[in-house]
Formats: sequence, C-alpha cells, structure tokens
Amino acid sequence: MLDQFTIATKGGVVLWSKGYTDISGTPVDSLIRDVLIQNTRASSTKYHSGPYSVQWTFANELNVIFVAVYQKILQLPYLEELLRLVKRHFVARFAQEIKELVDPDNAEFPSFDAFDEEFEQVWRAVEERYEKEKKEMKSVPRKFENTKKFQSTAKGAKLELEELAQAGEMEIGRKQPGKMRTWNERKKGGEEDGKKKGKKKGKENRVWEGKMTKEAMQELDFSGKKADTENDSARVAALVDESSKGVRTKDGVYEVADVAERSSDFQLLDEEGEQDTPKGIFGMFKSLTSGRVLSKELLSEPMARMREHLATKNVATDIADEICQTVAQSLVGVRIGGLQNIRKLIEQSMETALTRILTPVSSTDIIRDIDNANSNGRPYTMAFVGVNGVGKSTNLSKVCYWLLQNNKRVLIAACDTFRSGAVEQLRVHVRNLRALSENQSVEIFERGYGKDSAGIARDAISFGASNGFDVVLIDTAGRMQDNEPLMRALSKLVSVNSPDKILFVGEALVGNEAVDQLQKFNQAMRDFSGQSRPRQIDGIILTKFDTIDDRVGAALSMTYITGQPIVFVGTGQTYTDLRKMNVSHVIRALLR
Repeated sequence: MLDQFTIATKGGVVLWSKGYTDISGTPVDSLIRDVLIQNTRASSTKYHSGPYSVQWTFANELNVIFVAVYQKILQLPYLEELLRLVKRHFVARFAQEIKELVDPDNAEFPSFDAFDEEFEQVWRAVEERYEKEKKEMKSVPRKFENTKKFQSTAKGAKLELEELAQAGEMEIGRKQPGKMRTWNERKKGGEEDGKKKGKKKGKENRVWEGKMTKEAMQELDFSGKKADTENDSARVAALVDESSKGVRTKDGVYEVADVAERSSDFQLLDEEGEQDTPKGIFGMFKSLTSGRVLSKELLSEPMARMREHLATKNVATDIADEICQTVAQSLVGVRIGGLQNIRKLIEQSMETALTRILTPVSSTDIIRDIDNANSNGRPYTMAFVGVNGVGKSTNLSKVCYWLLQNNKRVLIAACDTFRSGAVEQLRVHVRNLRALSENQSVEIFERGYGKDSAGIARDAISFGASNGFDVVLIDTAGRMQDNEPLMRALSKLVSVNSPDKILFVGEALVGNEAVDQLQKFNQAMRDFSGQSRPRQIDGIILTKFDTIDDRVGAALSMTYITGQPIVFVGTGQTYTDLRKMNVSHVIRALLR
C-alpha cells in the first residue's frame, strides 16, 4: 500500500502529489537532501528514511522526478513498473505544460489535478497484472524431477551421483586394493626404520614464557658497549626525506604536500581536432552520433565498458555499478545537439559524479580543530583504527611528525595491548621523533600488555589534559572486521573516550575488501556502542599509495561507502612521506 506519490521538478517545485495517509517526517525532503544533493550511497533507486522506503525514477528530458513513499516493512515488487508507467502517462499528457514552466513570459502555473483519476487507473491496472501473474505462477505444478521424492528413486540417485562426480565432489569407481607385504618385508622395513630414528636426544631445558636466558640477556646488554653517535645520527637523519617535506604558509602552518601526479599519456578529448582512431576510455563513444535523444539502451554498452574500466582501477564492483547507473540515469532523455560532442558530454557527467563523491563535505582542517579544543582547556584526541598490517603505528608517527612541525605537544597513547612488540615499536618512534624535533615535545603513555585499552586511553587523555599536551594520538590494535571480541573492545574505547577524530587506516591496494572493512567497522561501532547516537568513522588515511601506480580506486570506494574524506595519504617509509590527496589527480587517474 502506498503512503504517498509525488511528482516534482528537480528544482523542487511540486507538480502533483497524492497522499493516502498521514506521514511522519519528510521522507521526500530527506531523499532530495541526502541522495540527490549530497549523493549519499543508496541501493539503486531505493532509499530508507525512518519507517519509510522511498523509490524514484527520473524523466531527464523534462527534469522531473517521480517519487513513491511506502512503509519499510512492506514489499511492493510492482513499484518499479508503476513508476515507469506513471512517468509515461504523465509525460505524454503534460509535456507541453511542463515545458511552459521554464518560460519566463508564462506567469500562470498550470494545474495537474486532472491526473488524479488517470493515476488511480494506472495503479489498479499494475496491481491487477501483478496479482494475475502471481496466481499463474502458483497454479503451475512442479515437475516430478524437481521434487525431493524423485531424488529417492533409483534414477534420481544416479543423476545426483553423476552431478557430484562432474563437480569433483566425489569419485565414482572402485578403489584399487594395495599389495600386502610379506612377513620378511615388514621385518626388514621395521629394522630400517629403527636405524633411521637413531639415538634419542637428551631432554632440553624448557624456556618459560616471560623469562630470558642468560645468552639472550647478554645480547641485549649494551651497558658495556660504546655508543656509536655518528651511526645513530645518520640513522635518524635517514628517517626524513628533505625532498618530500611540506611547505609553510604565511601564517607559519606546516602543511604536507599534495600527492604527486604520475606522468601518463592521458589527454582530454577536445570537441575539435579529433583523431580518426579513438583513444582512451572515452574512445568507446565514437560510434554514438549527435543529434539524437540518449536512451537507456543506447547507453548500456558504453556504461558496461566504463564499469569494467573502473573495476580495473581497483574500484569495488558494487560501487562502480552504482556510479555508472547514476551517470546513465542523469543522461537518459538528454538530446544531443548538432554542435555537441557525445563523448565530451559523458566525460563531463562522469567527472561531475566523481568530483561530488571525492570532494569533502566536512572540514579537514585539523590544526584549526586542535586550536579550538585547546582553547576549551582540553587536548584534541585522535584514534587510529583499522585491520592488521596496514601501517597504523607508522602513519600515526607520520601524523605526529606533522604535528611537531606545527609546534604541538603530542602524547601517544599505547592502547595496542594485544600485539606483541606494539609498545616497543611506539617507543622507537618516540625516540626518533625526539631526535628529529628541536622542542622534543612528544611522549608515550603506556601500561604494558593485557590491559583494558579503553581504560588506558582514558588515563592518557586525563594525563594529557593535566600536563598541557595539545594532542593525544591513540594507537589501537589491528583487528579483522569479523573478530567480534576485538570489535567490541574498539566500540568500548570509542564510547568511553569519545575521540574528536576517528581515522580509519586502510591500504590503497584493496578493492572490494575496502567496502567490507569499512561497513563492518561502522556497523560494529553502531551495534556495540550502547549509545543513542553512536560514533562512526570520521576520516580515512590511505596507506601504501606509492605502490599502486594509477589504480586509485580504493580512494573512491572508501569515500563513497562512508561519505567521509581522505585526510592523509601515506607514500613511503620516512616521517615526511605523508601527503594530501588531490581530487583532480585522482579523477584523471580513474578515467585514464
């Protein structure tokens, strides 16, 4: 049962609307704000707002949108057909009136009330057709071969065995019996086995966990050795690449450099001077001619190739499919003029869609946020989360170096109490950062292993506030997205301490896995938080960006699935290998 059906222009002017019950909230306004304007991820042309589901379709030739609202718990499989038929009837009847709306000389607003009766007729016809098809499907009996009874027959069992054999799940045939050995052969074989075993070794002393041997203690004892200061200085200096350092603004703020664009043979296709042989991803549109109206069928083949192209750039398959659907829907019904170029039009539509996705919708000025927090008498807190082995601790130290260059006092909270060596790794980073920075305003807060990470983070924030630290960086344990105990621990850490920024650290090498990781991290923080308004991931650090060439699809996938910006990009092993992502460079790499 429908709750509401609305027909409006893309500019927000309601042409016709019919309501069947009182609606709480404004699901149509939410659709326009969250999906059509901000391009929040929705499943195809379906969107959920509170207790309602919203489904829609476009008439791009007239810039009109058709929206159906119904209860989320209902299943209306005929709704897509209803939207299609209502669009056809409404456009056929009121095309001229809609075109007159954009006429500046037309002062009168046309009436569309006459569509009430026609809409009811279309709706009844669609429901009757659906009910008829449903009855026909139920009335057709199943074949005997498709029932469980057939499988119990000799013929059915034989067919099942043949299918299993073809699938490689079992082998049909008789196993050849092995040849039995004589008594002499067995006796001879036993003697040879006894010779191979030889004499037993004496029992070795067991080394208990947590205790060190005398030899190991001597190897780690550096008290009697002279420090090689020259080698230490050279080692620390190698941790900074002078050529990759950032720049200082007029205000004295140290900013990391933009990620460098890799050279390529990519060039935008101009409307004039086109080559005879099409090149690049947009060469696929050479066969499309101007002077026609773009249809879904006409765009299906080039959009399929575009989808494959995005997949080769490491974009997640589902996301590549949704982006191509969005671009195709925006072009259906558009008439190509005689002087327009079809390839240029599709290129601009794809660039517009990618720019809207990758452009941050929230502030990424962390230095300003730190100053605001410090003005309120508290340190700014940042939590680094992610799966195992992506470089959380390494990139935390890069961010720490960037903050030290901006004269911030930094406290690193060692909350990875799970992985052996995690605390020692942070100690090494702190020692190196102290040697690199003149003010040496970086310390580590640690409580060893096996402790509650949420409690350590709370104590670290309290220690930082009482000792005048500007920033507290919280290092967390790497965890797979399906590990429920560790995900509960992460949700507890976030709920108890409420960090100002939750940064997800992910690899640029992943494709579909990036979507699964981010969805389950956000889902876990929602399900296990116990709060009415649970926290979500606020930003992303993309690591190993220097290893992917132009396969930058993970940046698009992560931003699309969360709606959050990529704050930093990791490009190497030194403390200065931290970059800002340039949106235009990423788009050019995706369409190359």
